[in-house]
Amino acid sequence: MTPLIAIHAFAAVVALLVGAWQLFWGPRGTQGHRVAGRVWVVALMFVAASSFWIQEIRPGHFSALHALSVVTLVTVPLGILGARQGRIRDHRSAMTGNWIGLVGAGIAAAAVPDRAIPQLVVHDALTAGVAALAVVATAAAVIGVGRVVDAAVVPQP
Repeated sequence: MTPLIAIHAFAAVVALLVGAWQLFWGPRGTQGHRVAGRVWVVALMFVAASSFWIQEIRPGHFSALHALSVVTLVTVPLGILGARQGRIRDHRSAMTGNWIGLVGAGIAAAAVPDRAIPQLVVHDALTAGVAALAVVATAAAVIGVGRVVDAAVVPQP
């Protein structure tokens, strides 16, 4: 596994976990949501942009996953714009769609036995385990910071 693929995978799984928190469990519209959302956006945009230098499915060519990256690079900023303009339904739709796309890309990355992630798990389970712990710790830290920010923000009467 190349360093780029490792960092790409790390960022993708952090985005997957933080995004799940944002969509299903975390409070919405709070400062903590915004903090975790910014981390999620940076991670997801890195994943989308870095994918163009990863061509292991069809060496030297782009694949269908790269089309998903183009969609992500367009729709994430549109989702941010929706939130800033108070169009919360548009924001929620864009971010949910991007998270679902990330889930699909993750399944595609992990389900094919010849790809880097399954090979790492089979050939170097210790490294894969340490990487998994690092991802979970990073996602937990992002979510924790968001919760601390929310706890520190005192509602104004």
